[in-house]
Amino acid sequence: MSHSIRYIELLAPAKDYLSAVDAVDCGADAVYIGAMAFGARHAATNTTEDIARVVEYAHKFGVKVYATLNTLIFDNELEAAKAQAEELVAAGVDALIVQDMAYCRMGLQIPLHASTQTACSSAEQVEFFERVGFARAILERNLSGAEIAAIGDKSTIELEAFIHGAICVCHSGRCYLSRSMSERSGNRGECSQPCRLPYDLTDGAGHIYIKSKHLLSVSDLDLSSRIGQMLDAGVNSFKIEGRLKDRVYLRNIVSHYRRLLDREIALRGGCQRASVGLSTIEFTPNPAKSFTRGGGVYLFDGKRAGVASFDTPKALGERLGQITKVIGDRFMTDSKVEVATGDGICFIAGGEAVGTNINKVEGVWITPNRIDGIKVGTELYRNFDRVFSTAVERSRIRRAIDAQIEVTFSEQSITAKATDCQGISATATIDYASAEANNPDKMQQTLVQQMSKSGETIFNITDVTINNLRFAPAGVLAQLRRELLERLEQTRVANHPKRTPFVENSEAKFHITTLSEQENVTNSLSRSFYTDHGAVAISNGLDLRQSTAGCRVMVTDYCIRREIGQCLLKNPTIKGELYLERGRKRYKLSFDCNRCQMSLIDTL
Repeated sequence: MSHSIRYIELLAPAKDYLSAVDAVDCGADAVYIGAMAFGARHAATNTTEDIARVVEYAHKFGVKVYATLNTLIFDNELEAAKAQAEELVAAGVDALIVQDMAYCRMGLQIPLHASTQTACSSAEQVEFFERVGFARAILERNLSGAEIAAIGDKSTIELEAFIHGAICVCHSGRCYLSRSMSERSGNRGECSQPCRLPYDLTDGAGHIYIKSKHLLSVSDLDLSSRIGQMLDAGVNSFKIEGRLKDRVYLRNIVSHYRRLLDREIALRGGCQRASVGLSTIEFTPNPAKSFTRGGGVYLFDGKRAGVASFDTPKALGERLGQITKVIGDRFMTDSKVEVATGDGICFIAGGEAVGTNINKVEGVWITPNRIDGIKVGTELYRNFDRVFSTAVERSRIRRAIDAQIEVTFSEQSITAKATDCQGISATATIDYASAEANNPDKMQQTLVQQMSKSGETIFNITDVTINNLRFAPAGVLAQLRRELLERLEQTRVANHPKRTPFVENSEAKFHITTLSEQENVTNSLSRSFYTDHGAVAISNGLDLRQSTAGCRVMVTDYCIRREIGQCLLKNPTIKGELYLERGRKRYKLSFDCNRCQMSLIDTL
């Protein structure tokens, strides 16, 4: 095993420039962001100019920027997709996250990351991407810790894994549920999130076992307690989901995982943070305070029941307790948690989540905006903590890089050299005919004070040394310091690591020779890529078809039978075929007990 340093990265989403700055300031080592087209979140697009601004800011701290080009491309879009990619390369992004293999054939001078949509769920799949030239594989969210470790044992490619946020219940890149209901395809960046809708579980012949429940809506991911285990399994990049989330969510969650990851890195030799700069914030991070569908470890510890949220796909938030008394338009609970006017609360009534706001708090009595549905015994949750959210919004957040300054006087000039914690340095000289200092002690004190001021720069001056001390006024020293720190910042950006372009290895062989429509081949470049790497038969991807009727539209390690205690291997009481039905749509459930997987087949 290699004893080289492993650089560990906290990767945060960025909806736009301001979100990216928040992520960087709170401690992210990298951000991922969408361009104007060909990204999997159509509601989170940015101009190339704005992405270039993100790059400029991030690179000051050694933070990398990855652009998402992770949708499937049709033949008539290849030219536009290449143009978009080349613009992003010119803007200075550090890598492109791609699903479509067409990008491998565009001669792009940049590293490529295999998106989670490429179904990085096995050692064989990851090994192929490594051999063919990808710099990183982004792992499937359904994987367990043991499965991640098995992949890590057999590969040297960078591994990226999700640690927090919403989960695609389907194997990433293999979901056509949205496409089966409308023209909106998840693989084309327009997922309508049908997995969050209510369905009936039926026998297909009129009998309903479960009526109008969110049977595919799984809880969000929160692997706060598994960070060390993931590090040991070989994960290099720890990814937070949420390019559509607000800035309070981003600040809170990034700050939370920054603390956890730093602690785990410190416990392990050979691991080092991938960027520099200490972030200071004025709030205590708490992931329970931000949007979450009851976060848990999902299937990380193995396949299990209790991972779905049948009653609602919405965020219930933190549990406050049980309602113990209701009088008129107010109530009290058994909770010792303080609530405040303006908080958002919710509860389950009639099988659905109901929300309202708190209008007044008087001692133990709470007056909501609406009392309907609130009764004794109701479990109450808070999905918006006004005090916490206000504290996060108003928090002063600063990220600063430690640096030392050395000042040297001559009779005609003053030269200053700044060296940061990575050994990167810059110098500045100002012409000034200085005299001997009448009061050397006072002059030294003044000089140290002036040169230690970092103001709104990205630096924190930890030490100032002086050679051949002479007199200089504070204004001259301030001018010298400003020029010096500007040059050090520019030097840091210029010293950002150079990109290693993707180079396709023609000798790499794909482990599948017959590609079904599930492999998402939708253009001629992708087809030629797989043919050249050993495929002998390639079906058109489902997104090229007019209809998905009769096709498998979802494969998942989540299992409804397991969730409701009807596993086929445990003598279930429900033994016949099962269907999910919603309106005119019907999906047959297929169960592969050897792999412990469930599939949905579009029957209408």
